[in-house]
Amino acid sequence: MRLIDLSQPLYDNAPNCPAHPAPKSERTADHAEHGWRMEVLTMASHTGSHVDAPIHKIAGGKSLSEMPLDTFMGLARIADLRPMVADQPITAADLERTLSDLEPDEIALLCTGWGEKRAQTDEWLKHSPYLSPDGAEWLVARGARAVGIDHYSVGGCHEPINSQTHTVLLGNGLWVVEELHFVAEAFQAPRPCLFLSLPINLKDHSGAYCRPVLMVEA
Repeated sequence: MRLIDLSQPLYDNAPNCPAHPAPKSERTADHAEHGWRMEVLTMASHTGSHVDAPIHKIAGGKSLSEMPLDTFMGLARIADLRPMVADQPITAADLERTLSDLEPDEIALLCTGWGEKRAQTDEWLKHSPYLSPDGAEWLVARGARAVGIDHYSVGGCHEPINSQTHTVLLGNGLWVVEELHFVAEAFQAPRPCLFLSLPINLKDHSGAYCRPVLMVEA
């Protein structure tokens, strides 16, 4: 098997949700002086490629450590929605057009093309495409296991829509993976394809960094 990496890199001052602290990576030791190299990372748990657990939005919802690890893997289908423009919603009609073959318990991966735009710009930080609440309801009705998107927020940058979309998804037991990067190779993968997005083991947390990958035959 081989892995197709769908993650975005993390680094000092990487583009990130403006509501969160800027990611900081500080080198605290290096070979010349200490004989080792070491970095200290300071950033929110919802930074870079990461998963959202229900408790991120739903009071009393499950945290990551209450969800079996195999929850975060399954068959996935990519919805190629490119090109999408600033502030454009992904509606139920868009999903019906691009994911009509989605089966129950599969993962919907939404490619808007904005993973390629990732930068410290007003457009990327504040005007991304987003999954509309009716699009989220479509995924719930289809019995989806989870949804991913190539931006830091599946619900976009504006309230109350962002909260509404997260509430529909997380309130119905779907988990979310954000900040994907769809490389060209991903579109050549079988449909559906095995997808893994394993979060690091943070006890009782609402979200965690992950390494999202497609697994295909070599």
